[in-house]
Amino acid sequence: MATPRARSRVRRLMPRVIALGMAMVVVATTAIWTDAFGMGDRWESVVKRVDRFLAGPVPVRSSLPTIVVDDDPTPSPRLPTFEPTSSAPPSGVPTTAPTAPPTAVPTAARSPIDLRMTHDPEASFAHQLTKDWCSPAAIQIVLALHGRGDTSSGLQRQIAGRVREFESWVDSHNGGWGPAAMSEALAAYGVPGYEIRAYRTRDQALRGAAVAILQTDAPVILLAWRGAHTWVMSGFQATGDPLVTGSRVTAVYVEDPLYPYGSSAWGPSPAPGAALTVAELGRQYVPRRMSNRFGSNLSGKYVLVLPFALDRKTLSMI
Repeated sequence: MATPRARSRVRRLMPRVIALGMAMVVVATTAIWTDAFGMGDRWESVVKRVDRFLAGPVPVRSSLPTIVVDDDPTPSPRLPTFEPTSSAPPSGVPTTAPTAPPTAVPTAARSPIDLRMTHDPEASFAHQLTKDWCSPAAIQIVLALHGRGDTSSGLQRQIAGRVREFESWVDSHNGGWGPAAMSEALAAYGVPGYEIRAYRTRDQALRGAAVAILQTDAPVILLAWRGAHTWVMSGFQATGDPLVTGSRVTAVYVEDPLYPYGSSAWGPSPAPGAALTVAELGRQYVPRRMSNRFGSNLSGKYVLVLPFALDRKTLSMI
C-alpha cells in the first residue's frame, strides 16, 4: 500500500505527466498535419489499412473486360457513347444502348491536327486531396470536362467514398481504384461508355487515345507510373488524322491530378493542359508492372480507359 508521502509525490507529478502527454499529442498531430518526417503519409497508410481491414475482403464479382489490342485484334462489344442531357445522373451503371454506325475510315491526304477539348484547363482541373486519390481526382476531371461535375473537394470526397461500390477482385486484388472501377464510377455519374484497353506499344496506345478523342470529343484516362498513378488526356497533336495509315501522334495534352507536387522518382507533374511530346510523356507513361495485384492481361501493357468501343475495322488500323 502506498505511503502518504508516495501518494503526495504522485499527485505532484500527475500534472507534469498530463502536460507531457498533451504536448506529445500536439506534436504528433502537427507532424501528421504538416507531413513532417513523412508522418502524414504514414498515418494515412495506417488509416487506409485499418479501413481496408474493417471493410472485409474485396468482392469477387463480374467486372469490365480488358480488351488487349495486338496485331490480330478481335471485335469488341459496342458500348454507348456519351451524349449530354439535362437529366440528373443515374444512380447506377447504365445498361448498353444502341450506337450509331462506325465512322468511315478517311483516305484523304494527311495534314497536321492540333485538337484539345478545352482552352481553359484550369477550369476543369481537380488536384487530388490525398496522395492516394489520383483516381477520384481524374474521374472528377473527366466529369468536369463532360460538364457533369465540378472541381470541388466535396465531390472528390464523395467519389472516393463510393469506391466499394465499384471495386472487384478481378480489377484490383487489394481493392480500390482499378481501371474497371473508374469506368463504373464514370457511368454512375452519368458518363457511360468507357472501356479498358491494353496496348503493346506506347505509339499504338496514343493513336488509340487520339482516335477516341477525335470521334467522341471526350477525354481519355491514362494509367501512368506502371499503373500506380492516373492522368487524363484531353487532346493531342498528330501528323494527320489518326485513322489514316501512317499518321503519328507527336504530343498530348494532359492533366496530372498530383500537380504541382510531382514525384521524386518519376519527375515533376506537368501543369494542367500542358502539351507533352511523346518522349516527355514516355518518362511517366510506361507499361503496367508485373504484379500479382492485377490481372495478367495488363502486365507489360500500356493501359487506357477509353470513352467508347471501337469497331473491328477501326481497331485493325490502330
